[in-house]
Amino acid sequence: MIRKESFAGRATRITFLTVWLVITVFPLYWITITSFKAPGDIFTFPLAYWPKDFSFENYKGLFSKAQFGDYLTNSLLVAAVAGTVATAISVLSAYVLARFEFRSKTSLLMAALVTQMIPSFIALGPLYTMMTQLKLVDNRLGLILVYIAVCIPFSTVMLRGFFENVPDALEEAAMIDGCSRFGALFRVLLPVMKPGIVAAFIFNFVNCWNELFLSVTLMNSDANKTIPTALNGFISSFNIDWGSMSAAAVLTIVPTMVLFAFASRHIVQGLTSGAVKG
Repeated sequence: MIRKESFAGRATRITFLTVWLVITVFPLYWITITSFKAPGDIFTFPLAYWPKDFSFENYKGLFSKAQFGDYLTNSLLVAAVAGTVATAISVLSAYVLARFEFRSKTSLLMAALVTQMIPSFIALGPLYTMMTQLKLVDNRLGLILVYIAVCIPFSTVMLRGFFENVPDALEEAAMIDGCSRFGALFRVLLPVMKPGIVAAFIFNFVNCWNELFLSVTLMNSDANKTIPTALNGFISSFNIDWGSMSAAAVLTIVPTMVLFAFASRHIVQGLTSGAVKG
């Protein structure tokens, strides 16, 4: 029997969720209103929690003074290509790990999990040396290849759980009807796995979009920098350009918010479907 929640319990839960929501949303709200303040109005006292006069000076300065358009293009290109390729490779590797039994299967899974526990900056030295020898430093292709390698382990583990939740009977029925194994994978399994694939791609895209350490290490010229590196550039030894940084942060957040808004249903379905084995 389901016990009815008491009034005190409900009030406590609502209060806790309200406080948590305010704490979570307030930084985003503050960054947004700061981006619409004129440079001289950002540090007025007492602090203004709503701009008296909305100004687009910070946004205009991004594209007139800084090469923010190039940074945005670079981030979109790198994140989209790396996310797509990493997801495609992860689908194949997850399928193999879910459907076949072989000697090193457990070792591969453990290796994929262990790589998620190692901070990325530990490998910056050897990685930079290797990319220098390959002449891929300050090259968007080099950054894409690194991001693909970083994203594959997590996506593989995630999609493997989803594959194991799909009944083998679907694949077997397709093969009985004349499909090859690849035909059954692409014609039967992948359409069923659409939510999981979308979820994996979005996580890969967002990770590449927000990544800083590798981008700062491998990208030197302004023409190849991504948005996180550009945001880091607004901080100097003696000054922080809060207005431009806030405007850039807002424009950086918008694509990921739109992506999550349109694909939220697939993300939730994909994560919950791959969490348990039916």
